[in-house]
Amino acid sequence: MAETVLTDETAADESAATTADPAAGTAPRYGVAALALAVVVGLLLGYAGGWLTPQLTRPGDTSAEAGFARDMSTHHAQAVDMGLIVYRSSTTPGIRQIGVDIATQQQGEIGTMQTWLRNWGLGPTGSQPAMAWMPDGAASLKDGLMPGMATPAQMEQLRQAQGKQLDALFCDLMIQHHIGGIHMADAILAESDNAEVVKVASTMKNVQQTELNNLRSLLADAKKG
Repeated sequence: MAETVLTDETAADESAATTADPAAGTAPRYGVAALALAVVVGLLLGYAGGWLTPQLTRPGDTSAEAGFARDMSTHHAQAVDMGLIVYRSSTTPGIRQIGVDIATQQQGEIGTMQTWLRNWGLGPTGSQPAMAWMPDGAASLKDGLMPGMATPAQMEQLRQAQGKQLDALFCDLMIQHHIGGIHMADAILAESDNAEVVKVASTMKNVQQTELNNLRSLLADAKKG
């Protein structure tokens, strides 16, 4: 009869088998540990590969969030332009300061909103017309302009104005601009549950409400002159 030769691997298998509970018929203790380790490794690999990671819903091209980001970027761009005009041309320290503050704040917010769109896999412009994301948004357009936006003629007038006329015109136009911006911020706060969008829109609203008070005070001073 041929003699059975036990290799190291066979011996290890037989040794492991002896550690099993013969009554319960369970797997060896080392097998349970190995299985637990395999589960942990599998979970880690699954999360790393995105298989099991909960997928956050990204706003779509026609979502309120995307519409807000696009429209408010355009709205902000005009405010940046207005702020820089008075920063360069006004001789009133308070006007120049609020002009540069508005330009800086809103340019930063434009960057934030454009980053959202990129992260959502969306372009800076969409298929829908301005304000389509907002209930009755089309009705808020005036001569095709979003709420509070100055007309091209008003922007040109601002560029040509000087002295107290410049200061008063800027304050008057920016007050209307901020009122329109707050209206848009309120609309997205009512429509969206996206935490980042809600946070930024709330900040926009709070900052612009504070600036409204300052602008009204500066407008009163400009009219005195």
